[in-house]
Amino acid sequence: MATANQIKYRMGQAKKKLTKLNKDLTATKAKMKKLEAALKKAKATSKAKPKKKAAAKKKVAKKKVAKKRVARKKK
Repeated sequence: MATANQIKYRMGQAKKKLTKLNKDLTATKAKMKKLEAALKKAKATSKAKPKKKAAAKKKVAKKKVAKKRVARKKK
């Protein structure tokens, strides 16, 4: 049969182990949240890229039209 001091010691060791596991779990959860946020951003960026290219083409076309207008005004 174990003595009271032995039981207290084992309980203390178990508490230490549990505390360490809880810290690891908390750290892992935080990492997962960061990674999920990064994934969400990456998905949003990849979806938005084709739209930005189309918008860029429209801007180029507007600049050409603006240059033609300036050239007409100078004449």
